Amino acid sequence: MNVGKVLKKTAEKYGEKAAIIFEGQTIAFKELQEKTNRLANALIRSGIKRGDKVGIWLPNSLECAIGYLAVYKIGAVVVPLDARLKETELIPLLNHSKTSLLISRIPKEFSLDNILEKVSSLKNIITVQEGDFLSFEEIMKEESDELSPIEIDEKETSTIFYTSGTTGTPKGVVWNYRHLDAAPKIFAYFPKFTEKDVEICPIPFSHCAGLVYLQVCIFYGGTLVLMRVFSPLEFLKNIEKYQVTWFHIVPSMFTATLQMKEFETYNLKSLRAVAVFGAPSSPGLLVKFAHSCPQAKLFSGYGLTETAPPNTMHPLDKIKLGSVGKTPPWIEMKIFDKSNKEVPTGEVGEVVFKGWVVMDGYYKEPQLTSEVIKDGWFYTGDLGKVDEEDYLYIMGRTKEVIIVGGLNVYAVEVEGVIQCHPKVKEVAVVGIPDKLRGEVVKAVVVLREGEKAEPQEIIDYCRRRLTHFKIPHIVEFRGSLPHTSSGKIRKEELK
Repeated sequence: MNVGKVLKKTAEKYGEKAAIIFEGQTIAFKELQEKTNRLANALIRSGIKRGDKVGIWLPNSLECAIGYLAVYKIGAVVVPLDARLKETELIPLLNHSKTSLLISRIPKEFSLDNILEKVSSLKNIITVQEGDFLSFEEIMKEESDELSPIEIDEKETSTIFYTSGTTGTPKGVVWNYRHLDAAPKIFAYFPKFTEKDVEICPIPFSHCAGLVYLQVCIFYGGTLVLMRVFSPLEFLKNIEKYQVTWFHIVPSMFTATLQMKEFETYNLKSLRAVAVFGAPSSPGLLVKFAHSCPQAKLFSGYGLTETAPPNTMHPLDKIKLGSVGKTPPWIEMKIFDKSNKEVPTGEVGEVVFKGWVVMDGYYKEPQLTSEVIKDGWFYTGDLGKVDEEDYLYIMGRTKEVIIVGGLNVYAVEVEGVIQCHPKVKEVAVVGIPDKLRGEVVKAVVVLREGEKAEPQEIIDYCRRRLTHFKIPHIVEFRGSLPHTSSGKIRKEELK
């Protein structure tokens, strides 16, 4: 995607129409075009060239959106950084990526001067608050709001996403400029996103699932309601207030929203389509949503940072609950066994993808890249199966297969059962070592507010619904589960 050309065209077409609404403030497409031009010119004046790395370390905000678009307009590279990162986490990423400029807030807990000192490649810092560094607003005032779009080679690097996912050490996923077209293209193919849609984004732009909203907004001219952070109650209020038609979220956000006692008091009739990336495991929640929003199409989708998501979605006229949908024609998908051979329809194996959506690699990590991209196929690490119509069903991570006495237990299946228990708010299932069986199933459960339960109650509930070797051997109750910035459960921490 040539962001400069795309936004220019959209701004000319939709002018004064609302592009982004953030905490009551509205910015129209014409103004978004002008402000991103001003910042782009300021970046050029500060010495940033195409290919240079610009870190954006901000929570969702208008400044954050303007920052991403301005960097893309000049052909530089965005390095998205989770706003919650601590100094000891941030500095290694800046050094690894050789970031030249950082766009940031002024943190209270540590010093930007220290970061500037410890990152040799970092030449300057732009802050969205007044301080001793370049001011976001002040540098824009001095620049022209005119900028001629430059030619972009779609093979040039656009973004380096540092993602540890749920497994640990951060890896830099490299996207080129063509990867920015992936989300708009699949949104047009399946849910048929148009300029009439109003989307709401509760996911940070530092995660590719959040950035998808911005990509789609500027491409189609729809309106984006942007949230600084996810709050179930504020999420519902915004849907009603701004007549939101579309959103995609992760299962934990979907569950938290539907479990709000206020859920059924809000008018959600504007919704036409809702995607949950990673199948929501509680049928009861699906029924509750369908009852309150019978006009909305609810489906699951799937994708990874490494494959410019979404990679699978549902045609709105043929949704299969339990499935995460199917791939569009430009993405090839297969299910491989451990010998890298395709398995028959209906059998479980590793999900692999091929096509231009596959990342360019892990930044400065050729060995890691070669471990996941083989003969053009990206190995997702996820277990799945496909039906006779090529709809994909995710069974869990390859590392989440729990082998009990030589028998495979898929964590997602056990989680799906426990999530249906009326007292359960959230659950994660992991395998733990056992001398007799090799591994046994452990369930870590968060109960709903005000509820009490004993481990045996959960075990007995599973016993009535699962075969004996899938039943949790241990049930642990906690007040909360550890999550990534995008809402996924960090199972490595639980283990």
